[in-house]
Amino acid sequence: MIFIENEGITNPKLNLALEEYALRNFSPESDYLLFYINEPSIIIGRNQNTLEEINLQYVEDNNIHVVRRVSGGGAVYHDFGNLNFSFITNHDVKSLNNFKKFTAPVIKVLNSLGLNAELKGRNDIQVDEKKISGTAQFSTGKRMVSHGTLLFNTDLGEVVNALNVKMSKIESKGHKSVRSRVANISEFLKEPLKIEEFRQLLLEGLYDESEPFESYHLTPEEWKAVHELKEEKYDTWDWNYGRSPKFNIQRSKRFAVGEIDLRIFVEKGHIKEFKIFGDFFGKEPVEKLEMLMEGARYEKEAISELLKDIEVKEYFGDIPKVEFIELIYGDDGD
Repeated sequence: MIFIENEGITNPKLNLALEEYALRNFSPESDYLLFYINEPSIIIGRNQNTLEEINLQYVEDNNIHVVRRVSGGGAVYHDFGNLNFSFITNHDVKSLNNFKKFTAPVIKVLNSLGLNAELKGRNDIQVDEKKISGTAQFSTGKRMVSHGTLLFNTDLGEVVNALNVKMSKIESKGHKSVRSRVANISEFLKEPLKIEEFRQLLLEGLYDESEPFESYHLTPEEWKAVHELKEEKYDTWDWNYGRSPKFNIQRSKRFAVGEIDLRIFVEKGHIKEFKIFGDFFGKEPVEKLEMLMEGARYEKEAISELLKDIEVKEYFGDIPKVEFIELIYGDDGD
């Protein structure tokens, strides 16, 4: 097995690009191991509706990265107290969805540190009934990645804050994250460790499970290709948000002028249908606004730009434009 050096990178978009690049381009003659630690971020499962999984306002206010990964499963929170591991191997029908196989060496190392760790359910590592790791897999048909996250000293309060859903009444075809009781590995250690020390112990333990490792540093050309993948895919709104499954949204609020009830159908991150109902009194027919919104990206900046020259008071009476925008895409109405 070859250990890929990620050179201390903490940008989740670059780390996920590195992982995918290695999966698709490195030699099928070898297995690979990758470790990385990310800045505060939410990593979204491939089939999830991003907007349903995150506390959007909190994420934006706290500059938390939101990145979709290539594998399925639920949304997870990463920060500097979270160690992520990836095994890249040849595709094997017996290994695909066999989480026990590739978590076994990780669990053995955890056991050697005095933790009563075991695989529970399909893909969670637990210690004393508390989840300390979630895992997922993805296959190209020829190669596969089996990866997971180890909660070492993560801010668990942020896990709740960042993943707390704020959108109202969303019906989605995507998978909802499974939220269970979680704990940090550091809580169970007899002696305190820094995450860097834990990383080294884990690496040494995995060495014992395999043939001698060798470390690999990417060439400048390979890093260039990784950065290009990041820019073309992981940096894009379309990948991180727009690839969300179809969903229907109802957002309503009672203003002094009356109730405004919005029904929005979004597909691939864009508004396909926009309907306005309510008991307000307006001068202009709301059909004009409905037609204007159709085709727009369901994203606050895009909506604000679209409405910059529109006098919403003509449609609803005396309400500030900013409150109408917040109703379309912002904090929940009452």
